[in-house]
Order: sequence, then structure tokens, then C-alpha cells
Amino acid sequence: MDHLCSVAIDLGAGSCRVSLGAWDGSQATVRVVHRFANGPVERDGHLTWDLDRLASGVEEGLKCAATAAPGIAIDSIGIDGWAVDYVRLGADGKPLGAPFCYRDPRTETAMPEVWSRIPQSRLYELTGIQFLRFNTLYQLYADRRDGLAPAERWLNIPEYLLYRLGGAPVSEYTNATHTQLVDVRTRDWCDEIFEAVGLNRAAAPEIVRPGTPLGQIQGAPASLAPFRDTELIAPACHDTGAAVAGIPDAASDWAFISSGTWSLVGTVLDEACTSEAARAENFTNEGGVGRRIRFLKNVNGMWLLEECLREWRAHGYTGDLPELIAECARSPLPRITFAVDAADLLLPGRMPARINREIEKAGGEPVPEDLGHAPEMANLIFASLAARYAEVLSALSRVTERRLRRLYIVGGGSRNVYLNRLIEERTGLEVVTGAVESSTLGNLAIQFAALENSGSGAEVTPAAVAGWAERLQPGNRE
Repeated sequence: MDHLCSVAIDLGAGSCRVSLGAWDGSQATVRVVHRFANGPVERDGHLTWDLDRLASGVEEGLKCAATAAPGIAIDSIGIDGWAVDYVRLGADGKPLGAPFCYRDPRTETAMPEVWSRIPQSRLYELTGIQFLRFNTLYQLYADRRDGLAPAERWLNIPEYLLYRLGGAPVSEYTNATHTQLVDVRTRDWCDEIFEAVGLNRAAAPEIVRPGTPLGQIQGAPASLAPFRDTELIAPACHDTGAAVAGIPDAASDWAFISSGTWSLVGTVLDEACTSEAARAENFTNEGGVGRRIRFLKNVNGMWLLEECLREWRAHGYTGDLPELIAECARSPLPRITFAVDAADLLLPGRMPARINREIEKAGGEPVPEDLGHAPEMANLIFASLAARYAEVLSALSRVTERRLRRLYIVGGGSRNVYLNRLIEERTGLEVVTGAVESSTLGNLAIQFAALENSGSGAEVTPAAVAGWAERLQPGNRE
């Protein structure tokens, strides 16, 4: 196509960005036009998301995109974000309340309660999804258990914001799979699970594929000239699905780490792997572009350091992250590592003390919690993350019987040269740093592939998305 222009909105648990991507027939441009903060809010003893703040940030970002594209028609808008959390809707289509944050402790006992209704082994056989207490399945069960009024329907947060802009109410495939409610073989909602757990199957939205058009934008943004004929498109609404779609590699000998608050460590398969070995290692089979499977495992990520920095700054720490990383790089490697995925480390607050408890369990000496020892704690975090990545990648290669040669690291963590070096040393793989904004590039690549298919009714293909991802890479842009 001669000209394409789309908006990609990436929702993050800590910050969100709105980007404008364009293709002039020979070269691409991608620029961030707006950023806004996000974060869980405590309400009535629960961690929730401020839905109005998210919606107003999106609308402000669209205004900025319109200003940045004077005289240019914006063809489409796509939204991706973190998975599992959802908005419960009443009969009028309006939210019944603030959506819960996945870190809220209300689901701490939900997994064994669900397994008493449907065995853990059967759940994995049906869905191929790893067991995480905050999966949508356990959150919806907690709603039912805790007596919350049943919703007419629910939408995951990226799809809800597309719906709020005028799109059809749907669940995009890559996001739907992370609910642990989708049959890994039929790629549709699994009635057996809904029935066993006592959930309302009619409340679940229709599942659509990445690149599905949802209708034209409505409301206030539609009055802005660039948005008069803008299509709303479901990209890969799960941010990791978008980030992996932004990796322009058609081979099968690579793995990825989408590195941010969470680290998603995995590879791409043509078919799901639900073997006993995969279940024992708690690997997950999440949806990808073209019905492919992202075979991966959630690993704790920069959340550990983010939480430490939050506490240190509350006590007067003034150093910045690059300075802290540089100091770690000059220091000797720690002699021990700790279990980064320990359940206690998923919770917010007093992270240095939580990590020290794990260090003691590993047989090490706790790190003094005064600010002068911040680099020592940070170095332990980096070394422990690299060690955990190596363990997961070794298990992945063994379970899939796939020999890996390259490891793409995308997302914000890809800028951490020191951690990348530790990963390369630990894994023995060639580390290739991909785009920091890989989720944006994947989001745009899917939209561009969908626009190219416009009117054909054809599903976007991995090859088409990879081709657009290649054109959108930083080195290939203006």
C-alpha cells in the first residue's frame, strides 16, 4: 500500500504510551506522541486499576496523535496491554466497578479451590496454560466465591478500551488464551471449565483473531479530522503477543525474553505442547499470530528492582537506574543467587526485606538494607534473573526438543547491557537485542497487515506480520 498511518497504544502496569506509525510506500516512521502514568490503586482493602485514568490517558494520546498528523487520515487504532485483568460490565455496558489488579491477594487461595472442582492435570490438558494464581479463571472464580454480582459480560482491559472507543465487545485470541479458559485445540472457550467452576459461559465475549476489525471509532475522538474514518483493530491485545510479533525472524531456532516488569521467556511453536514434561515445568501455551503458539514461562522481572527503588527513594535514595547498573557492572559477581519466582516476591512493599529472606533460604547472608548497599542488592537481582532465565531456557529446549541458537531480548529490559551480558554468559546463546518498543512495533505490524488485507476477510499471516515488523525496525526507519 502507498500510505498507511496507525496509532498503537501500549498499556503498561507502570506507564503507558501512545505511538503514531506511518508508511509512505518506501519507509516507515514510528514516534511516541504521548505517555501517561499508570499503577494500581488501593480501594477498600483491594488493589484496583483506575479505569478513568486509563481512558483519559488514551483519549489524550489520541488528541496528541491527531495534532502530530495534521492533514493525514489515521487509518486505524490498536490497543495492547497486560493480560488477565478485566472489566465487569452491567446490562447497560458500563463498568460495575474498578477492575481488580492481578497483584491483589484475593486469589491467594483460589487455585486449590478451583482444582477441587476440576483437577489441575485436566486443566493443563485442556488449556496448556501455566498455573498462576492471577489468571482470569481464578479471578472470575474469586468474584463468584466472594458474592460479587454476576456481570452480563466481562472484557479484558485492552479490549474494553477498544469497546469504549466504539469497537465491538470481543476477546482477542492472544489475550483470551491467558485467561486459562480457552481450549488449546479448538481455540475457543472451553465449556467444560466454565461448567466445572460455575462460571457464566454467556458472559464471555466472542474470541477474534489478531488483526480483526472491530468497527469505526466513535465519540469525542471521532470529531477530530484525522479520525473521521478510523478503524478500530484488535492487534495482539496481549502485550507479549504484540512484542513477539515485533520480532522479524522467520526461523525456528530462536527464543525470546520480553523483558519488563515481568519477563516472558519462550519460543514460538506451530502446535501446542501439553506433555507431562511441559506441565511439570509449568510452561504455558499462549496464542500467537496466525494461530501459532507462544510457548513460554512467566518469570519475575524488573518488578524486583522497581519495588526496591521505590522503597529506597522513599528513604532518600537519589541515584538513577543507569548509574546503578554501571556500578553493578564494576562489581564482582555475587557468589549466590536467590529464587526470583518465590511467591512472596510477587507482592508489593518491603521488597529488600522480602529478597533478604530468599537470600537466607539460599544459604547467603542478607544484604544490609541501608542505601549504601543498594548496588549490592541490585547486583544480586541481576545475577539471579540471569540464572533463572538460563534454567527456563534449558528446560524449554529439553521439553520441545528444539536446539536454540539465538535469544532475542525485547522490551525495556533490553537496554540493560550488563544484564544482557550476564544472560549471554549463563545461557551460551547469541543474545540479540531487539526493539525496546517491540510491543508497539508488533501492534503496528498487525494493524498494517490487517489494513493490507482490508475487505478480503482473510486472517493476517505470520509472514505478513514479520514483513511489516522488519520494515518497522529502528534501523530501517527514517
